[in-house]
Amino acid sequence: MAFLDKDRTIAGPGFSRWLVPPAALAIHLCIGMAYGFSVFWIPLSKAIGIGKSVACSAEMSFMAQILASDCDWKISSLAWMYTLFFVFLGSAAALFGGWLEHAGPRKAGVVAAICWCGGMVISAIGIKTHQIWLMWLGSGVIGGIGLGLGYISPVSTLIKWFPDRRGMATGMAIMGFGGGAMIGAPLADMLMKYFATPTSVGVYETFLTMALIYFVFMMGGALSYRVPASGWKPAGWTAPVKQTSNAMITGRHVHVSKVWGIPQFWLVWLVLCLNVTAGIGILGMSSPLIQEVFGGQLLGLPAGTSFSSLTTAQLAQTAAIAAGFTGLLSLFNIGGRFFWASCSDYVGRKNTYFIFLGLGLLLYASIPSMAHAGNLALFVAFFCVIVSMYGGGFATVPAYLADLFGTQMVGAIHGRLLTAWSAAGVFGPVLVTYIREYQIAHGVPKAQVYDFTMYILAGIVAVGLLCNAMIRPIADKHFMTEAELAEEKRLAHDRDINGSSGSAGTVSTATTSPVTIALAWAVVGIPLAIGIWITLQKALVLFR
Repeated sequence: MAFLDKDRTIAGPGFSRWLVPPAALAIHLCIGMAYGFSVFWIPLSKAIGIGKSVACSAEMSFMAQILASDCDWKISSLAWMYTLFFVFLGSAAALFGGWLEHAGPRKAGVVAAICWCGGMVISAIGIKTHQIWLMWLGSGVIGGIGLGLGYISPVSTLIKWFPDRRGMATGMAIMGFGGGAMIGAPLADMLMKYFATPTSVGVYETFLTMALIYFVFMMGGALSYRVPASGWKPAGWTAPVKQTSNAMITGRHVHVSKVWGIPQFWLVWLVLCLNVTAGIGILGMSSPLIQEVFGGQLLGLPAGTSFSSLTTAQLAQTAAIAAGFTGLLSLFNIGGRFFWASCSDYVGRKNTYFIFLGLGLLLYASIPSMAHAGNLALFVAFFCVIVSMYGGGFATVPAYLADLFGTQMVGAIHGRLLTAWSAAGVFGPVLVTYIREYQIAHGVPKAQVYDFTMYILAGIVAVGLLCNAMIRPIADKHFMTEAELAEEKRLAHDRDINGSSGSAGTVSTATTSPVTIALAWAVVGIPLAIGIWITLQKALVLFR
């Protein structure tokens, strides 16, 4: 498998850097289905009963329920998949980030494809045999490792290909992770309906089919990766001079082994964790939130018509409207990843995070008054902006790290930073859910249970704002010496622009055809456009 080696992926002088973003998107659009796994929960909760769930005996222990094959799974048990996804995503990215820098994006992408798609196959076996632990192991653990490797596989490469547009480049790829569910969820729903029979809900067949489709796309993306020769730069571009144009952009490099001891790393860690904690908390509760806050107003009934007073038919209507709200948030999550990351190329990464956290503080604090005033339009607009900044935070942080720590090991450093995502993936949903339940238990009306939560989230982003203000350029003592950098480049199989150093490998001199570039973008652009159109149609319910 020598063709997977990093030195076999070094691009020749005629290679177009615009082929790398679609390769990254091909992987991110597949692993982004992690956000869409909830489409499987209701069918899987009826896998035994088909028409309705067959509850396990109340006397059964937790372990007995996990191993049982004659009663249906609870949705709460299935939803543990989300926790596993993001815990193992962050853990794998942190553990294998250094290996990725040496092995290269192609090898990492192939391993990600095997783990993500192989995990889905193991999950299919678990569904067929009705063993939920196989689902947790397959998609949660093994798939989660694939998520981590696939997520960070293009980061370092894109930043090196686009030193002039770091934010835009990572925004294009990470946008795909946010858009994966928009493609995958409708596809899964269509496949489940196709495979459903009187004796099967069609989920295990859907898992196998999607695993095959994703494997083709992910392998295509991984094998399309190319890395630039060391010292390559875009024609006509000159690197900014440190301490003259921007002191926050370094021309030196920090080794990943040192970042745990650097204060700036932990400040960026906190900034990301706090921004994501606030955003992911409301994303996970967006559907019940808008229904419980506005109740009958969503249906044109007088303001103050409570959610609990609605009929069954009216509740179904509000659920459809809430689904449209969730779809609208998905669009802003995706668009924000590209928009804000691209903006950061012009206003700077630190200033972009000041916008995220400062504007977020104002919006979170203002939402309760918008709700009490019955201003649905502003309420929706505020949430759309917040979620766009949630997505923008993910897309901007790799460029922030490259500015501070250099580009040589930014993929590995980004991998370690993603442990902040793992932590936020636990803190955010738990915070919002438990505050809501506590207030309901103490008699607070459902329309008001989110007020205190919004003020808490405003406080969280305020702390993030202070952390961002404390970030300064890295001290000289933390950067690699020339000798250390040369050794790291040797281990990473880097070859300079003249072809020296690194392992011997074949470098193509062919010039990339514009037709090839157009086809590559069409392969990822058409499915993404279809997913956006489907989501937009759902979101239009809000405006009828």
